[in-house]
Amino acid sequence: MAVFLSKSPEDTLKFAEEYARRLSGGDVVILKGEMGAGKTVFSKGVARGLGIKEEVLSPTFAYMNDYSGRLYHFDCYRLGSGAQAEALGLCDYFYSDGVCLVEWAENIADVLPPACKSVTIEKTGEDERKIIYE
Repeated sequence: MAVFLSKSPEDTLKFAEEYARRLSGGDVVILKGEMGAGKTVFSKGVARGLGIKEEVLSPTFAYMNDYSGRLYHFDCYRLGSGAQAEALGLCDYFYSDGVCLVEWAENIADVLPPACKSVTIEKTGEDERKIIYE
């Protein structure tokens, strides 16, 4: 595990953009952090690093947003089980050629692939964040 200390949302965006260069199609990244920690900001940076020009929004009500098959951004906050994710067809994306970013992954832990990467974002101040990643 490694740590990056972000002093601003812009720092987080830039770090995530660099982090995206380490990702390959088929990677599943679990994003951990409380509400408002910066998971969506991090996702925007990953999208930018993957060359995605579309605006990245939190998929809270859609469960998953698809960005041209290159990035799948999940929000599993409202899911109660892996079975619900399977019923919605979400698990199929874990085995696609795109990068998957999964928020609130603990809600569907039983259906996640075994080799997920992990990024934890902790608030350390108003705009400061501690990003723990592998």
